[in-house]
Amino acid sequence: MNQSRSEGNTHIEATPRELTARGIFLGGAITLVFTAANVYLGLKVGLTFATSIPAAVISMAVLRLVRSSSIYENNIVQTVASAAGTLAAIIFVLPGLIMIGWWRNFPYWTCALVTGVGGILGVMFSVPLRRALVVHTDLPYPEGVAAAEVLRVGDVAGGGQKRGAADAESRQGLAILTFNAVASAAFFALTKTKLLVDEAAVFFRIGPGASGISASLSLALIGAGHLVGLSVGVAILAGIAFGWWILLPILTAASNLSGSAEQVALMVFRGDVRFFGAGVIGVAALWTFARIVRPVVAGLRSAIDASAARRRGPAALPLTERDLPIGIVGGVSAAALGAAALLLARFIDGGALAGHTATLIAATLVYIAVAGVVIASICGYMAGLVGASTSPVSGVGILAVVTAGLMLLAIGGAPSSAGQSDAMVAYALFATAIVFGIATISNDNLQDLKTGQLIGATPWRQQAALVAGVVFGSLVVPWVLNLLNAAYGFAGAPAAGPSALPAPQAALISALAQGVLGGSLNLRMLELGALAGVAAIAVDALLARARWMRLPPLAVGLGIYLPMGASLPVVLGAVAGHFYERWAERRDDPGFAKRIGVLMATGLIVGESLFGVLYAAVVVASGSDEPFSLVGAGFANIALAAGSLVFCALVGWLYRHTSNAARRVQ
Repeated sequence: MNQSRSEGNTHIEATPRELTARGIFLGGAITLVFTAANVYLGLKVGLTFATSIPAAVISMAVLRLVRSSSIYENNIVQTVASAAGTLAAIIFVLPGLIMIGWWRNFPYWTCALVTGVGGILGVMFSVPLRRALVVHTDLPYPEGVAAAEVLRVGDVAGGGQKRGAADAESRQGLAILTFNAVASAAFFALTKTKLLVDEAAVFFRIGPGASGISASLSLALIGAGHLVGLSVGVAILAGIAFGWWILLPILTAASNLSGSAEQVALMVFRGDVRFFGAGVIGVAALWTFARIVRPVVAGLRSAIDASAARRRGPAALPLTERDLPIGIVGGVSAAALGAAALLLARFIDGGALAGHTATLIAATLVYIAVAGVVIASICGYMAGLVGASTSPVSGVGILAVVTAGLMLLAIGGAPSSAGQSDAMVAYALFATAIVFGIATISNDNLQDLKTGQLIGATPWRQQAALVAGVVFGSLVVPWVLNLLNAAYGFAGAPAAGPSALPAPQAALISALAQGVLGGSLNLRMLELGALAGVAAIAVDALLARARWMRLPPLAVGLGIYLPMGASLPVVLGAVAGHFYERWAERRDDPGFAKRIGVLMATGLIVGESLFGVLYAAVVVASGSDEPFSLVGAGFANIALAAGSLVFCALVGWLYRHTSNAARRVQ
């Protein structure tokens, strides 16, 4: 049957194969590799990578062998794989139950179900948000835009849309994407030899205090900065400047800690500054939610109207406007909450909290429903603002576990024994795991739906694919967790060995749960951060009134909360992208020149992401943390200088190469 698809002002007639069994299973196969890699890297360094772009590239390579494949089917594959890969972020919570000694290993079906329930709720809660945060918004969605460009370029190069290989712009776009992807992967590989550093960092004393400057030498982060734009980049820089060069020197001077400037600065950053940043993010997130409540409600009404229109006949609603019917969304959400109730009851059964079972489950379900809707909105907004990879989901986890702990104190009072305290901490982590599943999937869901919107995909089919991705991911995650727990263990756990994985986010969130329920929470920094968040909101409002460049408060909080190594390259990429955009505006065809810039940034993300998957596989297979290392620690100073110079020169050369390519076609 011929379906009509609209995208912008174009009208594309197609007979698409979109939600297919082979697409679902190919996405599931990719899931196994990407989820395993994300789980390992997240437990090792506290970071995960976005999987949508690598999945799209692999899908195009495989499905190109099938004549009937389409850009829409490739989009389904990347949707399944990205949902499952993103769900691996549940590792930021679940290992905490091992660390506190509540579990010795991960009960397979319990972990699979708690991960799946949270993920499915994340999909359902974000369905009504599509119109509010994807269609009727100017959020940049850097990874969603990048994935769409990858799919378009691959489709054209493969003969899709009947444009052919003779199209000069398409050939040039594919060449730029490939060239930058190879350059990004090659530089990443070179840093793993230790001949060049992968992060340039200098720490120093400021009077009695300490601070530093650090930047990850990541071309992918430069690409992400190019895509998010100057306003977000400057806001992140404001957060960096306040957190690292004002707040950190003051706090380190007052700490009286001994050690090198680096040791003192990092210790205070992790123990105080990140809590301050979490306070800023919390207030900014709630303010953001308050601002988008009206469009969210409008989106919900629109979803109800769309469901009514679908019942009037297939011609009443364009294919590109068909979400999952709101009745199905409500029914699946209710079933998932029912499954959550059973999981919570089983978790409590026979333990120190058994006397409060009914009250606890009722309160937790309300908490999951309310917090889930709020968090889905906030995480979707943050993903649209800075991308799913850079979005501080762990900051949302911090707020979620604090809220869960306070809820427990309100119901049962302060713990009267060590056993009751342990049970309350474990329950808080378990409930937070469900909420965290909602956060991670909504963080990814809207990014994928943005990709679908840009290529003219069918929303309900993508949403169904997201559910499939959640199922695949929830089956893989506990298996990988048990494998790594048996091989390495986790730092801080009762039986942890010398090679235990640090699992930094899980350690922080479990420590927070213990702090809330044991009375040792760093409330002072959270409260001060909340006040700073109010100030950031006020400054942004004044800038809006003066019609100057905006400074999104969430992005300011990001700059404070994230390690500078991860955030400063985004700022540099935003500045570089701004100057490139100004150059592009002076071209005969500025639209083409800007698209070439987007493809360049996309290539930088693609190359590092794909090689990141390969490197993770080599690390796991070899059993070595540094399988490519060619030199020892004595080469560090040379590697620092060489890495910084090569990185800066490479960024400048790639931008020059891209601008020359844009000139040649025009």
